Amino acid sequence: MLAIERKKFIKDLIIEKKSVTVAALTNQFKVTEETIRRDLKQLEEEGVLTRTYGGAYISEGVQNDVDINLREHIHVEGKKKIAKECLKHIHSGDSIFLDASTTSLMIAQLLKDIKLTVVTNSIKVVQALNDNPSVNVVVIGGQFSRSSQSNLGRLSEKTLEYYYFDIAFISCRSVSMEHGITDSNELQAGIRRIAADHGNTVFLVADYTKFDKTSFIHISEFDQIQHIVVDGQLSEEWKEFLRVKNIFLHQADTPSPR
Repeated sequence: MLAIERKKFIKDLIIEKKSVTVAALTNQFKVTEETIRRDLKQLEEEGVLTRTYGGAYISEGVQNDVDINLREHIHVEGKKKIAKECLKHIHSGDSIFLDASTTSLMIAQLLKDIKLTVVTNSIKVVQALNDNPSVNVVVIGGQFSRSSQSNLGRLSEKTLEYYYFDIAFISCRSVSMEHGITDSNELQAGIRRIAADHGNTVFLVADYTKFDKTSFIHISEFDQIQHIVVDGQLSEEWKEFLRVKNIFLHQADTPSPR
């Protein structure tokens, strides 16, 4: 296959699937990783995609559901800031929910020397807590999703309904004043919706790139959220909107909770 044909196939593939990995493309086209990386670099220069460690992704599309192995390498410093802010609100003896987001994974990785019960549907969160003897881990079962490394579906939702939490940490794909909190994946949205319903306190964790956007499926309105943690400064319009909704805004770059 000529290079120009291969790049067209890759372009069509990423438009359809929203993300690709170097390993999968190497196997599909029977070429070296160097060749695929060169193709991705050229497509990035053309504005088609954004490269990250191990592959590439695009941000557009209401059903954009990027593979978690790529998401782990996107906005890493921002997610770490959000996770550190969230840790300030977790206390010994709490029962918390961590969803299958990479920000929740970062929270799990930073948890140290605190007695907790963590309920999660994320296999990566379970692995992160495996060697932490202070944490009692409850794993929600269900149908395993390879792209998110989490358990999803009707069984997962039914099981999750048995549990209640001091704090539920949920993520999303998009946050909009008009449409509320939305996601690109219907099954993930179902898990997050139940977790928000069952949390005494609900923290929405979202990096700044998710604001003023709308995705495919509704998770919740703002009246179910008590705290929002973001890694940057939101606009004055957003600050006023959240103040009126009585939601505490934690901008991880600043010491103020408002």
